[in-house]
Amino acid sequence: MEKREVDVAIIGAGTAGMVAYQSVRKLTDRVVLIEGDRYGTTCARVGCMPSKLLIAAADHADAMRQGDAFGIRADAVTIDGRAVMERVRRERDRFAGSVVKTVESFPEAHRLMGHARFIAPHRLVVGDAVEVVADRIVIATGARPNIPKMLREAGDRLVVNDDIFDWTDLPESVAVFGPGVIGLELGQALSRLGVRVRMFGVGGPVGPIRDEAIRACALETFNQEFPLDPSSEVSGVSRDDSGVQVTFRSSDGEIITETFDYLLAATGRRPNVDDLDVQNADIELDANGSPIFDPYTLRCGDSHIFIAGDANHEKPLLHEAADEGRIAGTNAARWPDVRTGLRRTPLAVVFTDPQIATVGLTVDQVRERCQECFAVGEVSFAEQGRARVVGKNRGLLKVYGEHGSGLFMGAEMFGPAAEHIGHLLAWCAQKRMTVSEMLDMPFYHPVIEEGLRTALKDLNRNLAIGPSPAEGCLECGPGG
Repeated sequence: MEKREVDVAIIGAGTAGMVAYQSVRKLTDRVVLIEGDRYGTTCARVGCMPSKLLIAAADHADAMRQGDAFGIRADAVTIDGRAVMERVRRERDRFAGSVVKTVESFPEAHRLMGHARFIAPHRLVVGDAVEVVADRIVIATGARPNIPKMLREAGDRLVVNDDIFDWTDLPESVAVFGPGVIGLELGQALSRLGVRVRMFGVGGPVGPIRDEAIRACALETFNQEFPLDPSSEVSGVSRDDSGVQVTFRSSDGEIITETFDYLLAATGRRPNVDDLDVQNADIELDANGSPIFDPYTLRCGDSHIFIAGDANHEKPLLHEAADEGRIAGTNAARWPDVRTGLRRTPLAVVFTDPQIATVGLTVDQVRERCQECFAVGEVSFAEQGRARVVGKNRGLLKVYGEHGSGLFMGAEMFGPAAEHIGHLLAWCAQKRMTVSEMLDMPFYHPVIEEGLRTALKDLNRNLAIGPSPAEGCLECGPGG
């Protein structure tokens, strides 16, 4: 068996792994990047980019249907499913190809293809032919779809998001299980492209929304386009000659069986650590067998092992994976000099229409950390000027601030331009701006951001600025 000795071994060549590799290269050239499947990140191949390509087509179709509201009439909208999916695949391949070229530009001596597993804390076996002895190791193996057992009864008509982007045509119908980020984005896009969609959920969540009023607004809005039951009672899934049969209880108590061409399982993702033999790494694992780590250093306990990106299941977002790869790679390269890395203000966006954005602390985190020392401001976009002008006057925004200091703490939004407003608010939170400072910023007219100003004004009126009336109230702060 061939043996390689390196300072740092990185398992996984996705976003986190690539960034970790580039960070390690700044401090040592004794590094190997190991990939078990194929090059190309989750984002480029089956995530962010192909999903946005499908959503872009869906948004164009929806805009054409909305023309009557503006006095613009055209012939009925015709969806060419083959043309839609051909563009999705073509552009997807372009994005993925660019990533592959980047990895292939790394020195060949630094790249190793094959499944890696631990045989000791410093030793990895890659495939059946190579043993890697590494002073430090970064786990960046990503994640994969998690499919509940009942849904597997759909057989060959069971798909996950990875499969959809290889379709050559659009089906007539899809049952979507899981109204999370992936389910909402793909479900709404397919519906707008003429696919009959019904969405099933468990426990009531709608995307990442935590505020009850915003969740209710989103649920009502989505149900105007396709049936979405976030607390559905599904009693059976089966494959028959005509497709996938789903049996469920309707809102009025009736037992219904519907048949769909496909069942899309958008039921979460699980980290790819269960086949690494991490029990041989001599690190502490949680109840699910995943390494326990410090989110600021990405170090597993006091070991020489670091874990970054979707593999740690902390914040499965591309920009977070890149940050974590940078932190883990730098710390692995200069180990044992391990330092805290920059963790940015939390920001997440769901590209539905209306969009969903969460920034900073959620309402649950605000309540937990600050009890009664915070205030809320809000705005409905139903009557917001620019939103009405463009026919996007749906949604609700809530912003949170701290009594006493007046610091902006976080926000949750379902509404127009949430991807842009979310960025503005994240920047303000990271700069630790007060609500009054945010209101001193320029707001043009007429723009969607004037709705944000209305919410901030409402929050400012509700804030008690100055010494806190509650003993110890100021000590919790926006970061806890």
